[in-house]
Amino acid sequence: MMTHKLRAEDSILVLRLERALAASDFTSLATLVDGHLDRGGKLHGVLISGKSFSGWEDLDGLIAHLKFVRNHHSRIDKVAIVADGLVARLMPRVASHFVHARLHHFDDEASAMLWLKAAPGQVSPSLDKEQVS
Repeated sequence: MMTHKLRAEDSILVLRLERALAASDFTSLATLVDGHLDRGGKLHGVLISGKSFSGWEDLDGLIAHLKFVRNHHSRIDKVAIVADGLVARLMPRVASHFVHARLHHFDDEASAMLWLKAAPGQVSPSLDKEQVS
């Protein structure tokens, strides 16, 4: 399960992972995101936050997740991941081969939000040179 909030003032979507993801999570998320995109273009960023990534509730959850990414990745500039665990740390490297958005892992939400709010091409003070690639 995840909760979501769209910060319309800066076009940043905040996703909070609470348990394994279900197909219904992506149905409500797509409705929110599609409405925003229809009114104004891109999402400047997505902040994904959770203690760890618990995976998917079932195969339907995985398929819904993949469809959401396929349908929306080209309209998202950046994705910041704030979660513990190996999967969360490796996700930016793996996903960067399949999505348009720039992805980074962060240890805290404040640093992640600074990076998401930074203008394209601008290096946020929260990133050191090794993290920017």
